[in-house]
Amino acid sequence: MKMTKIYEGSYQWIMFGRDANKPSNIIDSNQYAVRTANRCLLLEPGGSELFAPMMAAVLHHTPVDQITDLFASHQDPDVISSLGLWDQALSNAKLHAPAIWEGYLRHFGCESIEYVPIPDNGGTIKLDSVELQLIPAHYLHSPGNFHVYDHHAKILMSGDVGSAVEAPGAPMYVDNFDSHIEKMRYFHQRWMPSNQAKRAWIERVRNLDIDILAPQHGRVFKGDDVKRFLDWFDSLQVGIAV
Repeated sequence: MKMTKIYEGSYQWIMFGRDANKPSNIIDSNQYAVRTANRCLLLEPGGSELFAPMMAAVLHHTPVDQITDLFASHQDPDVISSLGLWDQALSNAKLHAPAIWEGYLRHFGCESIEYVPIPDNGGTIKLDSVELQLIPAHYLHSPGNFHVYDHHAKILMSGDVGSAVEAPGAPMYVDNFDSHIEKMRYFHQRWMPSNQAKRAWIERVRNLDIDILAPQHGRVFKGDDVKRFLDWFDSLQVGIAV
């Protein structure tokens, strides 16, 4: 599993993905970690089939007893079906996830991990001196869905918004926005059901200072490509069934 630091200062943002050893019929996904001096938060820790390589990759950066928090933007198996395995591996951790999905996510196994329900209007996660904002992104594509914004690092972890389906060896960053569009179009038209929800999300995030937009699948947007993506998504009609 490939690891890339997308922010490094007094704490770190680390992106994990591009697992060349995963089965070809499993969609490639990005996992993220926020690492402070004493704590580590795993964002979208992944499916059960990725647990072993993800755990091995994370342990290069933090001891297991400092993994104190998990975050799941929504209920999908590629986001959090590894929950039962993390539940066995972590002795004192919390799962921050949408309140409406608690009864469903517990089917993956959640005995020792404390479930911290996120109310519909969002909230925050504090890691030492780092405060992360939980941004509502309902119906994009899940009816209970959140993104994570770091105002200091200027990073928005955007879940499925911005996602593209590519080969595992694809670059980490968008290098040609125009050519990247066709890798995103079908995904967004098919999986995002509501133009009204899309417009509300765009209006909300345009007010944020974002240098990096980090989705759950595909490449990361950086610099001017963040605005290019928001403009493109704003003009795209979604909720198109086949």
